[in-house]
Amino acid sequence: MEPNVKDALLEWKEEMVKQKDEIDQEYERVKCDLQLYSYKSGITKQVIQSTINDELINSIKTTYQIPFVEKYEELKEYIKELEEKRKVFQMFVDKIEKVSETGTN
Repeated sequence: MEPNVKDALLEWKEEMVKQKDEIDQEYERVKCDLQLYSYKSGITKQVIQSTINDELINSIKTTYQIPFVEKYEELKEYIKELEEKRKVFQMFVDKIEKVSETGTN
């Protein structure tokens, strides 16, 4: 493989690694948020189960439980998207490395 081609591939690999690193950082942030909303939902559910006042239960559901569950579900979908992006960018990095080492597609 010609040195200029190899250099260009390695430069491209660096770009892919940088993008993957950004995705990894976002993934970790979302993972923490997902865990937080899991706790919030669980705690709210436990409080509701321990409460006998229907008016208070409805208030808690409306104010906390429903928004927490919605946010949790939203974060679950987003983390799946991020996982897919991580896989794709890792494939780019792996393929570029392979081509750079062997010199063949």
